[in-house]
Amino acid sequence: MNRGTDLTRTPTLPVPGVGVAEPGVRDAEPVRPAAAAPGKRGRMEALDGLRILAALMVCLYHYAGKGGPVAESWGQSPAQLFPTLSSFATYGSLGVQLFFIISGFVICMSSWGRSVGDFFRSRVARLYPAYWAAIVVVTAAAVALPVVVEPLRLDELLVNLTMLQQPMGVDRVLGVCWTLWVELRFYVLFAVFVVWRGVTYRRVVVFCCGWTLAGVFARIADHPLTDALVMRDHAPYFIAGLALYLIHRHGSDLLLWGIVLISWLLGQRYSVTALWHPGGGGEFDRSPYVIQLIVTLAFVAVAAVALGWLKWANWRWLTFAGALTYPFYLLHEHLGWFAIRVMSRGLHLPPQLTLVAAVASILVLAHLMHRFVEKPFGPRLKRTMTEQSRRVRSRA
Repeated sequence: MNRGTDLTRTPTLPVPGVGVAEPGVRDAEPVRPAAAAPGKRGRMEALDGLRILAALMVCLYHYAGKGGPVAESWGQSPAQLFPTLSSFATYGSLGVQLFFIISGFVICMSSWGRSVGDFFRSRVARLYPAYWAAIVVVTAAAVALPVVVEPLRLDELLVNLTMLQQPMGVDRVLGVCWTLWVELRFYVLFAVFVVWRGVTYRRVVVFCCGWTLAGVFARIADHPLTDALVMRDHAPYFIAGLALYLIHRHGSDLLLWGIVLISWLLGQRYSVTALWHPGGGGEFDRSPYVIQLIVTLAFVAVAAVALGWLKWANWRWLTFAGALTYPFYLLHEHLGWFAIRVMSRGLHLPPQLTLVAAVASILVLAHLMHRFVEKPFGPRLKRTMTEQSRRVRSRA
C-alpha cells in the first residue's frame, strides 16, 4: 500500500540590531547598517502566516489534487468531484518549497549566538515529540482501518522512530516525512559548516555560495551519494532563506540579493523539471508557467518578511495558527484519508462538506497535539538534554 508521495516528483500512478564585525571574523569585515527591522511580533506572525499557508497548500494537494489512495477514500477521482478546485490543488505540492525557504530564514535566525550543542538540542526538542506522537496516532488508525493504509511491520515501525527510514529503505508511517529527511540534512550541513564555529555574516555567505556551487557540481556528477549529501534540487530554497535572513538582520546589499536571485533561478528550474512533464496530462496536468509563478511568489513572500513589508500582519491568530503547522503537517495526509473515507463513503456527506470537515478535524487534532505533546514535552526534553550535557562537562 502506498505510504505517501514525494511532493517534488510526479507519481507514475494517478495519484536586529546594527551590523558590526562579528566575533571570530576578520576586523576588515564591513559594518552593515541595520535593516528597517520590523517588530519581532510582526515578523514572526507574518512567518507563521506563511507557514500555515504552506501547510494548507500541501493539504489541499493531498485531499483534492491527486488520485491514488485519496481517490480510493473518496470513491472516485477528486478531479471528478472538484473539477475547478482540483486544477488548483494539483499545484499545492509547491507549499513544500515555501516551507524550505522559511526554514532557511528561521534556522539562520534561531541559531545566531548559539553553540552547536544548543542548536542540536533545540532541533531535537522541536521535531521529535510531535513526530513520535504522530507515528503512534497514524499507526493506531491504520490498525483500526487498514483498508485505507496498511500498518507497517514492527521492525519497520521502530526504524521510523529514528526519522532515518528513508535512507534505510524502509516504508514511511507518515507519507510527508520525506521532507523531514531533507530538513535533517540541511541542519547537519549548517551545523557542521557554520554553527560549529559560530554563526556570522561571512560564514553564512560563504556557506551559501559553496552550497550553490556544490549543487551544480552534484548535477554534473549525477551520482546518488552526491545528490543525497548536497540535495541539489532542494538547496536553492534553503540558501535563499539564509540570505533573506541576512538581509533582514544586516540590510540589503547586492551580494545577498545576488544569492537570492541565483537561488530563484535554480529553484524555479528544479521545480519545473520535477513537477511538469510535457504532454503528461491526466491527474497531474500542470503548466510550467504556473509552477514558476508560484515559486516566484514564495520567494517574494519571504523577501517581504525580510524587508519588513509585512510588519502590519501582527494578528494574534497567526501565532496560534503557526503553532499548529507542524503537527497539522504530520497528521494531515493519512488521517485525512481516513476522515474522508468515513464521512464520504460511510456517512454519505456531500463532497464539499466532507472536504471542509476533514481539514477542520485535522486542525483540531493538531491543536490537541500541540497542547498536550509539544508544549509540555518539547521544553522538558530540551531541559533534560541541557542538564545532562552540563553534568558531562562538569565531570570532564
